[in-house]
Amino acid sequence: MPLEILSPVVIVGSALLFIALERLFPYTKGQRLFHEGFFSDLFLYTFLQSYVLAWVIFGFIHWIDERSGLSRLQIVSAWPIWAQVVFFLVTHDLYIYLFHRWMHRNKWLYRLHEAHHSPREVDWISGSRSHALEILINQTIEFAPIILLGAAPEVVVIKGMIDAVWGMYIHSNIDVKSGWLQYVINGPEMHRWHHSKAKGNSINFATKLAFWDWMFGTAYLPKGEKPKAYGLTDNAYPLSAPDLPLWQRLWNETKIYALQHAAAFRPFKKSAQTQA
Repeated sequence: MPLEILSPVVIVGSALLFIALERLFPYTKGQRLFHEGFFSDLFLYTFLQSYVLAWVIFGFIHWIDERSGLSRLQIVSAWPIWAQVVFFLVTHDLYIYLFHRWMHRNKWLYRLHEAHHSPREVDWISGSRSHALEILINQTIEFAPIILLGAAPEVVVIKGMIDAVWGMYIHSNIDVKSGWLQYVINGPEMHRWHHSKAKGNSINFATKLAFWDWMFGTAYLPKGEKPKAYGLTDNAYPLSAPDLPLWQRLWNETKIYALQHAAAFRPFKKSAQTQA
């Protein structure tokens, strides 16, 4: 099966699997499938925003390549595809750890990141909620080296597929017990703590490889304890009412999508401090 077909099949199949596992083995019991903001997370953030930004990001990268000719140097072209995938996965994951940590410590960058922390119910789809500018920065830095260093076209597809599946996994509401693997590979056990109100600003910044947190001293995984609440500590980001009729809720969440983007540019209060 061609990768272009296999990738969406794997992503959709993984989403259905995570939904089923969330119902069977919930980390936080009582969370709804159609949670607050579900429709904007799925249709506006996951589908519409991702589609538009993909055109912008890859158009910009190809514009750079046309003028620089960097990909013609084929710096990594001779490597096996598996080695290319591993190289870009590890190097980008380290970048994401460092940039993610910086976003939580810089009040300007945190404004772009707030939308991602606004869900009060964290599950397989809520992780898609991210400000368009944050995605623009991170995915340009993610995919530009792949193309400009002359990696095989398959690497972009494979990397994107892994990103999508892993993003759903670490946010999923599944009671995973991965044991010693959580010291190496990241999962919902640690990442759900990152979305907690009480601890989220200072712990568990890793995405795929948990050892960045253990290595740099930001890991937090208490035994026998779970987060009590998720989301932001203030009410700056508008949230939807989940009990509205369907079409009214869709319209409401469309407005909220726009407001969540606009909220990143609201004035700082005089007492505002850099996030810690």
